[in-house]
Amino acid sequence: MVREREAMIAERDVSLAARDAAIASHERTLRERDALIGKLTHELARLRRVQFAAKSERMDAVQRGLFDEAMAEDIAAVEAQLEAAQATGVAPRPKAPRPAPTRRALPPELARVTTIHAPARCDCATCGAALVKIGEHVSEKLDAKPIELFVRREVYPQYACRTCQTVVAEPVAPAIIDRGLAAPGLLAQVVIQKYVDHLPLYRQEAIYARHGLTLPRTTLAEWIGKVGLALQPLVDALRARLLAAPVLHADETPVAQLDPGAGKTRRAYLFVYRSTGPQPIVLFDYGPTRAGKHAAAFLGDWKGALMVDDYAGYKALFAQGVTELACWAHARRKFFDAHAISGSPVAKEALERIGAIYAIEAELRTLDPDARHRERQRYLAPRLAALKRWLTDLQPKVLGNTGLAGAIGYTQKRWDALARILADGRHPIDNNPAENAIRPIAVGRKNWLFAGSETAGKRAAAIMGLLATAKANGLEPHAWLVDVLTRLPTTKDRDIATLLPLA
Repeated sequence: MVREREAMIAERDVSLAARDAAIASHERTLRERDALIGKLTHELARLRRVQFAAKSERMDAVQRGLFDEAMAEDIAAVEAQLEAAQATGVAPRPKAPRPAPTRRALPPELARVTTIHAPARCDCATCGAALVKIGEHVSEKLDAKPIELFVRREVYPQYACRTCQTVVAEPVAPAIIDRGLAAPGLLAQVVIQKYVDHLPLYRQEAIYARHGLTLPRTTLAEWIGKVGLALQPLVDALRARLLAAPVLHADETPVAQLDPGAGKTRRAYLFVYRSTGPQPIVLFDYGPTRAGKHAAAFLGDWKGALMVDDYAGYKALFAQGVTELACWAHARRKFFDAHAISGSPVAKEALERIGAIYAIEAELRTLDPDARHRERQRYLAPRLAALKRWLTDLQPKVLGNTGLAGAIGYTQKRWDALARILADGRHPIDNNPAENAIRPIAVGRKNWLFAGSETAGKRAAAIMGLLATAKANGLEPHAWLVDVLTRLPTTKDRDIATLLPLA
């Protein structure tokens, strides 16, 4: 009897010890979970503060895109970890109510691949009666598959007349590359990936190899060269239309060109020209230097109004009859930099004054040029006159070696060109359209590595201009280019205008 009682006590002690160990383990797990939740909550709050604070940082579009992508990845990962941590344990912490997420509908033009998940049997497992469909739940998720390569077979049957021995067959359609391997879709893909998606040819070669197709980069380069040559008539036609416009934007950016003799690269330049109006044209020109002679050669006898920065290379054009327009965004940037460095209240007031000018211009954006000119005279002219007087009174009072003095001096020096916004309703307020067109080059030039020669640079400029014009007119570049490469071999010179990337 005593032994049985001792055995029961021992068994109870073991059970209690096991329970205490389980409780201790559970409490340790809860402490670890709470510590992890606290850590993740703090990290999520920090990331969101960084994301919010960075909104005021000066970043170009490329930097902003990379930052936003990185922050979105980090925040999503931490939120997922936090939700997983909060879901563990017997008593998860109550969550604050959150609004139900709304998901945008997927584009209706996308192809649908439907899979029906029907029950394994069509009779009721409970009573054996036949099942009747009463509705359905549909879930749509966006899916993708790697690049799809296929062979396009063009078959031309031949027929003969037994009586007169006449042979009849459809003629073989001409192609951009005679007896070439690539159809228009593949040629367009290679071009778009290089000049829109910024994928250099060695990366494209690796992508195609991954799909079992050997396409050496030398072959890809030859295709691009032939496509660029074939597209030149479109570039010439667009240039003629561009030079018929009364107002143009211009800007330039450096690119690298291979210098075989020196065994390294040297600096060359891409010049961008953009027209205004409902059918904007964007064209690039390639120059081995930044000299103004390249802009003069491209524009020729054109004598309209040209929106540029303060680069001296354009000055010769203005001496020959081209009207100079200056960019208010450049002037504002000078005051922005001065305020960011010193917190100057004067620079802040200048920003507010220029902001009021932009607010008026935004309200006039939808007007036709004549109406815009009248409204500018009515609302914009008094503000510009007041700003001019304010800057003139302020200039002697500001130290000459400060950023604020530089901003005032720049605006005063450029005032005549800045004030020409009042002369014509077609004159733009800034050069942002040209800067937006040239900004993707900053990504591309890192991936192309360099232009092999001046000829290659001009060919790249021609292709990029066509694609930039397509995008500016709301056309999907790949679809447009496939259509052009298909129709171009049979299009007569007089009908080239039908192929232009204009809306």
